[in-house]
Amino acid sequence: MLYQLYELQHAAMTPIRYAAESLRHYYQSPWNPISYTQLGRTLGAGAEVMERATRRFGKPEFGLYETIIDGKPVQVTEKAVLEKPFCTLTRFYRHTRRKDPKVLLVAPMSGHYATLLRGTVEALLPHHDVYVTEWEDARLVPQTAGRFNLDDYIAYVMDFIRHLGPDVHLIAVCQPAVPVFCAVSLMASMNDPKQPASMTLMGGPIDSRISKTAVTELAEERPLSWFRNTVIAEVPFYYPGAFRKVYPGFIQLGGFMSMNLDRHVGKHMEFYNHLVIGDGESAEAHRQFYNEYMAVMDITEEFYLQTVETVFQRHLLPKNQMKWRDPKTEKLHDIRPADIKKTALLTIEGELDDISAHGQTTAAHTLAKSLAPTKQFHHFQENVGHYGIFNGRRWRDQIMPRIRSFIRKSDGNKDIDPVP
Repeated sequence: MLYQLYELQHAAMTPIRYAAESLRHYYQSPWNPISYTQLGRTLGAGAEVMERATRRFGKPEFGLYETIIDGKPVQVTEKAVLEKPFCTLTRFYRHTRRKDPKVLLVAPMSGHYATLLRGTVEALLPHHDVYVTEWEDARLVPQTAGRFNLDDYIAYVMDFIRHLGPDVHLIAVCQPAVPVFCAVSLMASMNDPKQPASMTLMGGPIDSRISKTAVTELAEERPLSWFRNTVIAEVPFYYPGAFRKVYPGFIQLGGFMSMNLDRHVGKHMEFYNHLVIGDGESAEAHRQFYNEYMAVMDITEEFYLQTVETVFQRHLLPKNQMKWRDPKTEKLHDIRPADIKKTALLTIEGELDDISAHGQTTAAHTLAKSLAPTKQFHHFQENVGHYGIFNGRRWRDQIMPRIRSFIRKSDGNKDIDPVP
């Protein structure tokens, strides 16, 4: 009933939302003289805050149609290069003859869409041939597509790597650090000829026992049955994924918001004040961020519960006890990070990260004990939280150049043009 109650609440707020939207258009219309008065701006600001508070935000677009290469604008086109039921591999094709290292950016499946990494992609485009995993909203995937759990996720990552070839460089942001590390470990154990050239793990829970956070403590304190009975819901019948059991995106969003509730309330009050005083630039920056932040997707029950149990409760990966069940053959394979010898490793952590705290990601170096020291690197960024390690000024000015240098040094393709 959880999902149905959420839908009912949204439907009940529809009249209020429409009324607020009408008032917003009226008091913010440039053709209305009242919109230029203090009273008009105040009423318009209140109406917009109310409309946005009751709105359901849909999947955003990347909207990256151009990049700058060698000081010149270059057109960018999104192309789906490989489509699977639960994910589409998208390439940001740059209309240029320049050859750059191939990067597979593995987006998190943690409630938000891959577009949360818009700033990450934008910074990569001038110097890299970028591919991104766009995970599907589980409520839109018919039950005929079958299940999707952590084992399937790992299988998808390996399929994408093999599709792109051994010269690909992986970047995993947050949650996918674990499945990406597992995929590379399995390919190393199989002596797969298409093992990736490098992997960059950013703020991921490789060993969540280190540096406890609110996220890790919640997962450890509650039994798996609590998660199954409390946060799992059934998709309503009028969606393509009708009756599929999911971890709803609105619950994940509520969890994210509650972790920093004072901050979010403060941001919305600032937004209101920006509208009242006519600071359009600051107001638009707020809209862009929260349009993305508030857009959420559902996750399959089996993926969510298996991740909670494997990563946050039993800690199987850092204990070297994790296994992968091949979705095609149902055969179990040991995940042995110690077998990694070819794929260079870079870990990145933020000083203020309250999702994957300091030490959780660097644990990958201890596990990849057979990897030569000359292929292992770490970057610790001061004064940034979780979001700041892949978006914002410090990402562009300090973290991204570090990743670019690491990828260039790890790339075996001699035809790649050097960074100017």
